[in-house]
Amino acid sequence: MIKKTLNSKSSFLNAQNVHKTHFDINRKGIGGLLSWAIVFLIVAIVAAIFGFGGVAGTSITIAKWLAIIFVILFVVSVIAHTIKRA
Repeated sequence: MIKKTLNSKSSFLNAQNVHKTHFDINRKGIGGLLSWAIVFLIVAIVAAIFGFGGVAGTSITIAKWLAIIFVILFVVSVIAHTIKRA
């Protein structure tokens, strides 16, 4: 019986940790999107310098779309946060 109570408490604490970890992953996800956009931008610039036009064009397109998605998600996040605080 005591062991069962400890397991219940342990499960509760694990549920709190899962929630915290999920939040941290979400915070990194948005920043990760911008990081990937910067990586593809750098790849595009390096590819253009070395004359790989196809790779440069594809990389800049991917970087552009990731940056656009990042800005949209950022604006939605700011609006949602503002509405939640009001």
